[in-house]
Amino acid sequence: MTTPDARSGTGRPAELFFEDLVPGLTVDLGVVTVDADEMVAFARRFDPQWYHVDPDLAAESRHGGLIASGFYTVSLFMRAYVDHLLSRAAADASPGLEELRWLAPVRAGDRLAVRVDVMGARPSTARPGLGTVSLTGTMLRLGPDDRPEQEVLRTRFRGWFAVRPVEADPAEAEAAPTDADQRGADQPDSGPTAADPSTVGSTDADLTESSGSPEAQRPD
Repeated sequence: MTTPDARSGTGRPAELFFEDLVPGLTVDLGVVTVDADEMVAFARRFDPQWYHVDPDLAAESRHGGLIASGFYTVSLFMRAYVDHLLSRAAADASPGLEELRWLAPVRAGDRLAVRVDVMGARPSTARPGLGTVSLTGTMLRLGPDDRPEQEVLRTRFRGWFAVRPVEADPAEAEAAPTDADQRGADQPDSGPTAADPSTVGSTDADLTESSGSPEAQRPD
C-alpha cells in the first residue's frame, strides 16, 4: 500500500519527490482560457467590486470593460499548479506566499500560459522527511500567434515535499534471519552435544533484542 508520504497532492501514488525539484527546473503548467461566466460568478461571490461585476460601469471606466478579480486569476494558477505538478509530486502543505503581484488586467477570453520555476531547495529542519522548495509562478497572456504578449501574474511561494522513500537493500533482506531460522535456533541439536549449554542456540531474550522489537526501538 502506498504510504501517505508517497502520495501526490491529489492522493495518487507520487512519481516526483523533493530530490527531483532541483533549482533551475521549469515546469510547464499548460494554458488556461478565461471563461467569462466563471470570471464574473467568482467576482460576485468573492470580490464584487464594480469593475469585476458591472459591465456598464466597467465599459465607461479606464478599464474599458470587465476585468477579472486578481484572486480569480491566482485561483486559475493554483488549479494549473495542482493539475500539472502537485498531482504528480509528493506534496505536503505550504508555509505560504512571499509575493503575489497582479501585473496587468485579465479579461474574458484571455489565454494564459502558466509555468513554475524552482528557485531553491533544502531539507526542512523543522519537519524531518520533508524538503522546502522555493518556487516562482508566472502567467503570461498569449497573442493570436501563441507568443507571450504580457506577464499578468507573478507569485513567489514555498512548498513542502516529501523526500523519496528509502527502499530496503535486497542483500540485507536476504541476510536477515527468517522466523524459521529463529525457531530452529531455539531447538537443541539431536547430536551428542545437545545437552551442553554452549552448543544451544540463542535464548528467547537474545532473539527479542535482535529482532527489532518495538520496545527495543522506541525513541527516547
